[in-house]
Amino acid sequence: MQKLPKLFIYLLGIIFVINLIQSYFTDLIFDEAYYWHYAQNMAWGYFDHPPMVAFLVKLSSFFFEGELGVRFMSCLLSIGTLIFIWLVIDNPKKKDYVLHFFVLTFSMTLLNAYGFFTLPDTPLLFFTAVFLYVYKKFITAPSVVLAIILGLVMSALIYSKYHAVLVIIFILLSNIKLVLNKYAWLAVFVALLGYLPHFLWLYENDFVSIKYHLFERPNRAYEFNDYTVGFFLNLLALFGFTFFWVYKALWKTKGTDAFNRALLFLTYGTILFFFISSFNRRIQTQWIIVISISLAIIAFNYMLENENAKKWIYRMGLVNIVLLVFVRFILVFEEISPLHYESHGNKEWAASISDRVGDTPVVFENSYRNAPMYAFYSGNTSFSLNNVMYRRNQYSIDDSESKVQHKRVLYVSQYLSKGDIAVDLPKQKKGFGVYMDNFESFRKLRAILDESEISLKNDSPIELKIYNPYDFDIAINKLKYSVVYHTQYKRPEEIIGITPILKNPDLTVLKAKDTLYYSFTLPTFKMENPGYFKVAISENGLQPGMNGDNIKLVN
Repeated sequence: MQKLPKLFIYLLGIIFVINLIQSYFTDLIFDEAYYWHYAQNMAWGYFDHPPMVAFLVKLSSFFFEGELGVRFMSCLLSIGTLIFIWLVIDNPKKKDYVLHFFVLTFSMTLLNAYGFFTLPDTPLLFFTAVFLYVYKKFITAPSVVLAIILGLVMSALIYSKYHAVLVIIFILLSNIKLVLNKYAWLAVFVALLGYLPHFLWLYENDFVSIKYHLFERPNRAYEFNDYTVGFFLNLLALFGFTFFWVYKALWKTKGTDAFNRALLFLTYGTILFFFISSFNRRIQTQWIIVISISLAIIAFNYMLENENAKKWIYRMGLVNIVLLVFVRFILVFEEISPLHYESHGNKEWAASISDRVGDTPVVFENSYRNAPMYAFYSGNTSFSLNNVMYRRNQYSIDDSESKVQHKRVLYVSQYLSKGDIAVDLPKQKKGFGVYMDNFESFRKLRAILDESEISLKNDSPIELKIYNPYDFDIAINKLKYSVVYHTQYKRPEEIIGITPILKNPDLTVLKAKDTLYYSFTLPTFKMENPGYFKVAISENGLQPGMNGDNIKLVN
């Protein structure tokens, strides 16, 4: 491995210390709190993501408490990302431009932010840089050892985020001759073997993550400005004021060798993939973040050979850094912030509730964000009760529900117009909390239909199965049923109560691990042109849950 220049090590150390300080003084953001919740129950998979982010949080918690106990490993990985980007660049001139390298990379907005935030993109960036480093060595001199390492890195990539499959696919497409390389096949075998535990987890959990991301996620009608124009704005936002010269470097770079082709395929492939996707849904900036790695390499190589690019990327990079440093201060000090950000006031918010309710568990309606944030800062039990107007999440599949069953809880909702106590909610929302002395919910009940689509004109009875996955019996009279009609974009819009006919009317209890058999007819709807429906179950007067899958309605 190359020896790192002293200036490189000094600047790396400074950035590491800055990120540690930032991590310590910045309240968690909501996604970080959610991933902290993941780490309280380690598993080979989670509802929204593979397990790498939870693993990082768990590792961090062994070294520190509080926010640093969530972010410490991210600070380490971000340093590792910079090291591997540097090592991949083989231009001998680079040692004379260490400062330029740091200005370029530190000025990249999300590469900067993920220097301390713990999000799935943090390990994604690190393992993308590692993958490129190992791949460069592999194509130069393939061997069994490098194939095994490459396979393990590919596995770690997809353990970080499902989007990582694009990194692997585009780089492999850049060198199609690898299909004839026995070492490449060994790498693929090792990657699949390493990923087997997550495959098994997906199988045991009915492929819940895949189903959500591909089939259940709600959408809305295409909007050119928000979707496609927004995508191009995200491309600019990744690099701030250096964007012109970074993309010029991309345009000027030619695939003169296998590694350069890999960088170009990764960058152009990712951009093209999400450009096409932008005609279907709104693209989030972090979805395209992997091009920060390939473009950091491309842009720095271009800087080393082009004086004009070197001068302007350095100048504009410094402007970016000044702005990003100001934003970092804003994350900590709300008083200098022009707006309320999600890292502001979370400790105080949690204390404002826990000071009044003590250790009484708090159930938040429709908020996988508020529940873990409250638990993190109060140290008390919380749960997100998700109804059919929201979406499923980790609280839908883990054991959080069992921790509040048959206990006195404070039920908090922004939709209540009155209650026992008024509650300030994050993002400057207001809500109320209502005490429930014997809280009981059955959100894991499953409503199963054999059909995947049904005609809008159907007036025949539809068979309905209700499966009880719990290890206890449930009184049937505690359950009420609804049909929820959704738009063509899978957004719930109209809830209509139904009274399905029980096949065995003598039954009064749904036994543990058992199934009830009903029939029902679709109720008349008022909304225009529904595209889907699902069966929802309400228990003990709570709002209907997300118990059934979306069933397509056809004319």
